[in-house]
Amino acid sequence: MDKLELKGGWNELKGKIKQAYGDLTDDDLAHEEGKDDETLGRIQQKTGKTREDLVNWINSL
Repeated sequence: MDKLELKGGWNELKGKIKQAYGDLTDDDLAHEEGKDDETLGRIQQKTGKTREDLVNWINSL
């Protein structure tokens, strides 16, 4: 997989997350290399779900 494919996959995933939780913004889902935990933390704050629940949900998308 090249960078373009990875970016496309992340963009698709962001869209699915935003559909499920409309109050999340692009800023909340801003993903930079090495910022996975920060991104998950923002999603946790907005959704009230545990990290494990979010990881399982994201993997199921």
